[in-house]
Amino acid sequence: MTAPTFSPELLLYSKTHNSNPPSHLGSRYGKIGGFLPEAGNTIVCHPEKGSRTLTALIEAREKYLAMPEAPQFLFTPISSLHMTLFEGVIETRRRQDCWPIDLPLETPIDDMTELMAARFEGFSMAEPFKVAVVEARPSGLLVDGATEKDRKVMRAWRNALADLLGYRQPNHMDYKFHITFAYVIERLEDEALPRWQAMLDEVAEDIRRRAPVFELAPPAFCVFEDMNHFHELLIFDFDA
Repeated sequence: MTAPTFSPELLLYSKTHNSNPPSHLGSRYGKIGGFLPEAGNTIVCHPEKGSRTLTALIEAREKYLAMPEAPQFLFTPISSLHMTLFEGVIETRRRQDCWPIDLPLETPIDDMTELMAARFEGFSMAEPFKVAVVEARPSGLLVDGATEKDRKVMRAWRNALADLLGYRQPNHMDYKFHITFAYVIERLEDEALPRWQAMLDEVAEDIRRRAPVFELAPPAFCVFEDMNHFHELLIFDFDA
């Protein structure tokens, strides 16, 4: 009998293949009690309200919740679903490669948000892009531009924002766009991997069929106190 093939993304959530503790456990969320305070800002695209895309995402999330191992994950609220286009600053990541180079690392987050918002005045990067699913992973979806042109435009957005704000994170060039459904608390046992791979493949195929191109709102500069809600402060209108 041929051994099952698991995606590299799934193996990252396997106890056997990844013995490292989850990277955000203890800072972004706890084993009990949900999400922890972790103030910051970010630039994201939310799914359009009432869209087929949002419906497909909600139903995909329900398939994750139906898995026997769902209690090993902490799920974000439906209202927080988004695709990050460019990472802002965050309380738990005060490092020079994740922070505008000309601003002190100890600057309060609220002040940083105000200073960064001022830099967006007159920002002219307004070329639209379309997004599609790449694959599903245990934490949610990997996504990218629907075409090669879209992928180039999304990278151009990231480069323009990095130049404007004054920092490039270590993963700037190979950043994986994603939509998060959940954060792992306890990684998966080997016996769970086949059913997870089957579910992930089913989710990705279903979304490709129902939402071949995602209906996303234009990028928005948002603030958050934790992973439960991302409040839009400024929208980058594609028609500007």
